[in-house]
Formats: sequence, structure tokens, C-alpha cells
Amino acid sequence: MIQRIITQAIEKDFFKQKIIVVLGPRQVGKTTLLKQVVGDCDSVLMFNCDNLDERTALENKTTTELLHLFGNHKIVLIDEAQRVKNIGLTLKIAADTIHDVQVIATGSSSLEIGHEINEPATGRLREYKLFPFSLQELAGSSSAQAEHRLLEYRMVYGMYPEVVTHPDDAKRILKTLTNSYLYKDLLAYKGIRKPDVLQKLVQALALQLGSEVSYNELSRLVGIDKETVENYVDLLEKCFIVFRLGSFSRNLRKEIRKGKKVYFYDNGIRNAILSNFAPLSLRQDVGALWENFMVSERLKHNAYRGSYAHSYFWRTQDQQEVDLVEEEDGALTAYEFKWNSRLKKIKQPTAFAESYPQAQWQVVTPENYRNFIDCSG
Repeated sequence: MIQRIITQAIEKDFFKQKIIVVLGPRQVGKTTLLKQVVGDCDSVLMFNCDNLDERTALENKTTTELLHLFGNHKIVLIDEAQRVKNIGLTLKIAADTIHDVQVIATGSSSLEIGHEINEPATGRLREYKLFPFSLQELAGSSSAQAEHRLLEYRMVYGMYPEVVTHPDDAKRILKTLTNSYLYKDLLAYKGIRKPDVLQKLVQALALQLGSEVSYNELSRLVGIDKETVENYVDLLEKCFIVFRLGSFSRNLRKEIRKGKKVYFYDNGIRNAILSNFAPLSLRQDVGALWENFMVSERLKHNAYRGSYAHSYFWRTQDQQEVDLVEEEDGALTAYEFKWNSRLKKIKQPTAFAESYPQAQWQVVTPENYRNFIDCSG
């Protein structure tokens, strides 16, 4: 069993009169994680809210009704809580009045769960995010050396738990994920009317991996207006399919101030969207795959260590650029991702060095990435 990094942190939050919320994409192991956390406890009540009758049982309940529903159970698991109408109010009542029960809710989408929980239950939550496996987690199960030998495979097929545990069936698993689960929450959302347009947009984003995206260009490619494109990308982010980095700017007039780069949470999902599982030796997008892989791994690393770092990319109008800029506690660190470490020494852009002389600079390659994501064991 591969140990998830956030397990101990969740356990420490038990029975502190807080609702524990675990958010993350479908099929990344949220339910498995919670079952591990509760262990052999025989006083667990679980609701799978993909089932109509179970989510209906939680809707619009009074304190008395919740007490009756929870009975003598000490732990209540609410899986896919975003599907329960007014779930935030239900959780608020549980947090305020049922102090001897630990409630844990999971969600595969923040479309509704974000504001439905956070608005009514402000100050009553402990929120965690769970992603596909990280290299740090996999290295903890085997070794950093073993994972390094699988690096090219991970860049193509990604880190979803079922892909990791069933590598011989990886292509079918990823195609099933993209066809059956990827858009499930999104297409249930009231604002989505054209799933074919949504699919074209996701494919366009996959093809622009590692590049600054233009909503105007995506609008022309997909055939919808710019505002709808921006709205759809926002929804894709809330469903944990993609995430965005904004542009970093402080001093230089030529800095791009409103640009966005879009990354996928998982390389395998991105490649499945394009139906391209070719080995790295036959690909033209290796640099983009390496950048996506490292940026997504860094996102997991920062989330799991409780970092408050802000992440950006940096670019000027004359095309000087830095792949990733992190700002944490006032300190700046700039990262450049290079798959081919045999290239001549990469220097940081002159404009960046002059504008931010105190910033640290690091080139991340297949030879040194393990320190970047704390995978050195």
C-alpha cells in the first residue's frame, strides 16, 4: 500500500470539532485514503453521494435528524459531497451541534463544494487536497532510484493510482478516465451545454502545453466567444483537470502582466486527451511534458508541506522568459526546466537578473530534479 503524505496530518485533525474536507480529482484515491485513516474502527458510517438515495438522506437536515441519522457512529464519511444540495449547511449544523462525531467530506469538484461548504461553515473546516501520486510518495514505497528508472514512463502515462498499480493496462485505464470521469462533474454543471466544444477546448489546451495561452486564439480555434472560453477554463480548473499560472511582474515595463499558462494535473491525462502515448524518443513535445511534469510535482510538493508559496511564470514582450517563479515569505526563486541537460549552461535572462537581483536561480534537469520535489531518499 502506497502511503499518502497527508495521512498523518488528517489523523492529527481528528475530533477537534472541525469538518475535514478532502478535495481532488476523481479516481485519485480519496476514498481509499479515508479508509486507511479510519483503519479498523468499527464505528464508521459512510455515504456515497453518487447514489441518489444516500445523498438525499443528507439534504436539508435539522440537528435532530442528523443525530438520528448518525446514530452511535463516531466517524461519518461523506464521499462526493459536492452532489448533496446545501451540503455546507448540513456540515455547519454537524460541526456546531454534534461534537463527538468526526465528519469527513470528500469532493471531486470545487464547482459547488467550494462556496457551499466554505460560506456556511467558515472557520469550521480543515481542507486538504489529494492529487495523483507524487514521485515523493512513490519513492517512499520503493526508492528514489527505482522511480528514477521509471521517469520516462511517468512522463507519458502519469501518476493516477490505477495506472501505477496496473502499468500493463495503462492506456485503457487512461482512456476510460478521460471518457467516463474527466468531465463528469463539469457536464453536470448547469452552465455547460456543449460537451463537444468543451472537448475541443481541452484538446487545444493540451496542444499548447507549456505555452502562454491566448483566450482570443482559443476562441477562434474552438468557435466560442472569449468570455465563454475563460469561463470554461475556470470550470476545468475547479474540476482539477488543469491549473493556471499567472504572470509575475514587479519592476520592468516590458513584463507581461496579464498572461496565463495552463498545465494539466497529470501528464497521462493530457496524453490520453490527445491519444498520444508514444515514447519520448519519438515525440516533439518532450520539453513541454518535462515542464508540465515538474510544475505539477512542485504543486503537489507545496500543497502537502503546507507551503504558502505563490507560483508564476515570467516573460517579457521581447520573449525573455522563466518557466516558474515562486514567491514565499518575500523571497523569490526562479526555475528553468530542461530535459536535455547536455545543452550548454543555461543562464537566467538578463532582464530578470537585473530586475530581481536577490532571486535564487536553478535549472531543473533529470539529473537534479529530486531535490526540487523532495524525492532524494
